Amino acid sequence: MTASNLPTLNAILNGCSLILLIIGFIYIKRGNRTAHKRLMLLALVSSALFLTSYLIYHAEAGSTPYPYHNWTRPIYFAVLIPHVTLAAIMVPFILAAVYYALKQKFIKHTRITRWLWPVWVFVSLSGIIVYFMLYHL
Repeated sequence: MTASNLPTLNAILNGCSLILLIIGFIYIKRGNRTAHKRLMLLALVSSALFLTSYLIYHAEAGSTPYPYHNWTRPIYFAVLIPHVTLAAIMVPFILAAVYYALKQKFIKHTRITRWLWPVWVFVSLSGIIVYFMLYHL
């Protein structure tokens, strides 16, 4: 595998995180804490692998400018800017949510995850959109 393969891997890892987050949400709504915990920890691992791969790619390749100067450019930046901003902000909150869940402090865990879960879903989904806009338009 070379650095040029990493954007595709990153999109796959974002897709895995997205699916795991949604299924994990379904399981907690059904009251299955064990399945929810497993799925959310897998989402955490998938996102951590994404972050590692992302950092390796950008250390090797640098920044990837958006190649098109047409009507898609403002859409790309409208997706990219909140994606990057929220991705950077949410890391400590994910760690706090996991900590509270593992310590069985579910009230604090729930307070964080009520807004963190949709942000994490958005970041995962928007990462896939950014990938497709950069490499497959």
